[in-house]
Amino acid sequence: MGIVGLEERDNIELQEFCRMLVASAAALHRTKHEPNDLRFPSKTNDLTDDEEEEDKLVCVTSGVSFLGLALVNRLLLRGYSVRILVDNPEDVEKLGETRTRTNNNKISAIMANLADVESLSQAFHGCRGVFHTSAFTDPAGLSGYTKSMAEIEVKASENVMKACSLTDSVRKCVLTSSLLACVWHDSNQDNPSPVINHDCWSSESLCIDKKLWYALGKLRAEKAAWKIAEEKGIKLATICPALITGPEFFTRNPTATIAYLKGSQDMYQSGVLATVDMMRLADAHVCVFEAMNKAAFGRYICFDQVIETEEVAEKLAQETSMSKNKIMGNGSINVQVRYELSNRKLTNLLSGSLRYCYNQSQQNGKF
Repeated sequence: MGIVGLEERDNIELQEFCRMLVASAAALHRTKHEPNDLRFPSKTNDLTDDEEEEDKLVCVTSGVSFLGLALVNRLLLRGYSVRILVDNPEDVEKLGETRTRTNNNKISAIMANLADVESLSQAFHGCRGVFHTSAFTDPAGLSGYTKSMAEIEVKASENVMKACSLTDSVRKCVLTSSLLACVWHDSNQDNPSPVINHDCWSSESLCIDKKLWYALGKLRAEKAAWKIAEEKGIKLATICPALITGPEFFTRNPTATIAYLKGSQDMYQSGVLATVDMMRLADAHVCVFEAMNKAAFGRYICFDQVIETEEVAEKLAQETSMSKNKIMGNGSINVQVRYELSNRKLTNLLSGSLRYCYNQSQQNGKF
């Protein structure tokens, strides 16, 4: 499949990060000179300038991942100061050099260990919000997602939530889960509704039986986050995205792509194989985060397109260097229930704000 090595992927993401900062700086300059109606709706509050600046500091885990880059970009364009959490000193140094070259004081990097709650709490100190993007890569560089990685993901989710509860400045958290945490149902036993929405949870036993470790990891990690949020009184929202796509998504995000598409034939036949562009997903994260002070709560399903035709399935196969049959099967799968995906909750919440986000994206261009 032409899988890129782990070190090479890291270099690609850092190069993308440099380009992103340059693009963000240019976009911010343009935005300042555009009419107000082309930007996000302005906030109305009683904060002083110092308080508002402090209120704009957020932390993003895996900030140089495929999704993390898009999210950091959107946060910068929205005026936030972003602290990026990394797990080694080399990345801190590289990001520091990038910040100096681009003269962008809205970006900082900090090293923290997702396995250490105290380390995370120190990293979150002073931040008003945390975005846990859960963007794990295969430590062996083989672009697979194993059962042990699922366990690591659950533990990291627990630690992030515990750290949020221990950090006085953190007011809210947005966690990136997956649509896979919603769509895997045993139609023989679950007697499910034909509509899959934010209230739906995948069957753990089915994920285990089918060895769908990525789905299992996302499912358990999200449930663990909700459990701690309820116990500790943390304001939490989770976003459950479909397969994340975008420029060179398979090359830049192979672990999650390959893992997500395990079981794609069943998903295609059941009507739940869907995709979402990373920029739309990043916009959704920012808009939900901002709406959490008012109407936003709970879980949100996020997707652009349900893959329902052979033509679209073939395009996805080409983009991922897989065979079309690997994506959609050969028609021999016995489909007992065909579902309908619903993202109405997210659409209703963001119908206004997301439109502004996209107008801004169109004006500024993609990084």
